[in-house]
Amino acid sequence: MAEMLWQPSAERVANANLTDFAGLVRERHGLNAADYATLHHWSIDDRAAFWSAVWDYGEVIGDRGDGPVLVDGDRMPGATWFPGARLNFAENLLRRRDDAPAILFRGEDRVRHALDFRQLHEAVSVVAQALRAAGVTAGDRVAGYMPNMPETVIAMLATTSIGAIWSSASPDFGVQGVVDRFGQIGPKVLFSADGYFYGGQRFDSIGRLGSVAEQIPSIERIVVVPYTTAAPDLTAVAKAVTLDEFTAGRASGDIEFERLPFDHPLYIMYSSGTTGAPKCIVHGAGGTLLQHIKELALHSDVKRGERLLYFTTCGWMMWNWQVSALALGATLALYDGSPFHPDGNALFDYVAEEGIETFGTSAKYIDAVKKAGLAPAKTHDLSNLRTILSTGSPLVPESFDFVYESIKRDVCLSSISGGTDIVSCFVLGNPATPVHRGEIQCLGLGLDVRAFDDAGRSVAGEKGELVCTRAFPSMPVGFWNDPDGRKYHDAYFARFDNVWCHGDYVEITERGGVIIYGRSDAVLNPGGVRIGTAEIYRQVEQLEEVVEALVIGQQWEGDVRIVLFVILRGGLALDEALASKIRSHVRANATPRHVPARIVPVTDIPRTRSGKITELAVRDVVHGRAVQNREALANPEALDQFADRPELRV
Repeated sequence: MAEMLWQPSAERVANANLTDFAGLVRERHGLNAADYATLHHWSIDDRAAFWSAVWDYGEVIGDRGDGPVLVDGDRMPGATWFPGARLNFAENLLRRRDDAPAILFRGEDRVRHALDFRQLHEAVSVVAQALRAAGVTAGDRVAGYMPNMPETVIAMLATTSIGAIWSSASPDFGVQGVVDRFGQIGPKVLFSADGYFYGGQRFDSIGRLGSVAEQIPSIERIVVVPYTTAAPDLTAVAKAVTLDEFTAGRASGDIEFERLPFDHPLYIMYSSGTTGAPKCIVHGAGGTLLQHIKELALHSDVKRGERLLYFTTCGWMMWNWQVSALALGATLALYDGSPFHPDGNALFDYVAEEGIETFGTSAKYIDAVKKAGLAPAKTHDLSNLRTILSTGSPLVPESFDFVYESIKRDVCLSSISGGTDIVSCFVLGNPATPVHRGEIQCLGLGLDVRAFDDAGRSVAGEKGELVCTRAFPSMPVGFWNDPDGRKYHDAYFARFDNVWCHGDYVEITERGGVIIYGRSDAVLNPGGVRIGTAEIYRQVEQLEEVVEALVIGQQWEGDVRIVLFVILRGGLALDEALASKIRSHVRANATPRHVPARIVPVTDIPRTRSGKITELAVRDVVHGRAVQNREALANPEALDQFADRPELRV
């Protein structure tokens, strides 16, 4: 049994939004949810009542309609939620119009800015007017090639207020990466900053905009936000104007929100694209709104007037997720740039100075803070911090230890996991239950999440495929340019009929917690034994000599052998003594099956632009197969280190 690391106080449980919600359910439906399991079972057994309660609890602005909440609920895909409803996503996020802070912003150590809710509403109003004047209507696409800054939020809200569809990418994407994504969806307007800061350096974006516009003929207007310079020179970019020029002559006023059907497209997001052209995943306004309200309010305990900082870029679904906190009346604390500039304290400085209650980041960032020897608990006033969220990859048990030992003892550490595919999470935190070492706390409310074995049987206490066996509102409304739905069906429903198969290799514990062992398509299979990559990372990255690792299965002599690539601390070489130490540590703390057959040193590991390591791309390179879309990687040059390694020919 995993060790309990934190337990909420009676006061914390009593004041949790989840407890408040359970009270609403008790009053309306007579359910006395004495524990989370009871509430979760009800939420999947009566999905219509549950999601209707989320609508009410979130005080969703819109017309729910007189018809049923769920039609064809046994079909996946094919279920329809709130078929009579009409709402507008931006209207729900812009419900506050007072002088409380709506957005705080830091662009590394270069820029600080803040907007209150009234100023945010005014800014969205004038941009929405300008978009309408530019011919943007409901269903049109507007794209953002932007840093994580207030103007990005403003552009998204202005776009969605009209009923147009928003899609974004971070500014570190090269021209081909932008074209591969936005070129498929044909945006009418493109928002971009003039550049961005990273690691104390300025990077230019304007030089890429001309090429982007040439290759995406649908773009009629490029709107440039001055960020790194006061007056960017746009003469070389046809169709480009500054944001001030785009909105010139318009006065702020009430926003004309277009209320549209529940499933009206809101966001287009993209698969990583490392095994081919990125898939364009279309998410609906109503499902996204309800799912985010549920996750932010009930699972993350974000409250009106509190402050949320999630370290993300506009190319990661966590950007879309965090922005929805505005619907709760919470304040967004945005950060753009390197989290280690000017040093590793940058984000903790932000949390301490702004009194942030909820801080979200990646598991890799927590590990990097640990390896940098930082101890924020000793150097920062984190008294306001109540919740730490972690996602992007499995949070290993040792990182749980580090958070409680070196960041904060009394904090709800919520490891969460889901994906771009559902713009949300399947498994999340719970402010009213304990945190156990190495475990995600619970299954998401309203989601019938299970682990399936290869025969499609539900298993507990065993490793299996993460699936969801009943429809839920934030399933994609489809893929772009997929008229018969075949691509959508094949992505999630081909393996198990009428069941969403997510592609994570997991275990659901007896107490309802979850352990994630990695992506199913990266699972190792030596001698027919399935091993999650996270099981090996956990052991190897405990060693002080190892900075980071990547593991794959190599086809070898009719079987699969485990190959481990390691980045070592500066000055160290991989000699036989260190290789033996690594193998011994893995054998002693896992099993002999986990021991790598080959250990190979590298100086860099390829990763996606959202920071996830790309095991599949490395596996292709090792086997001599072409990586179809290198532009999807943040550092494609790193792949060269893995090609034709002599260590892997014997």
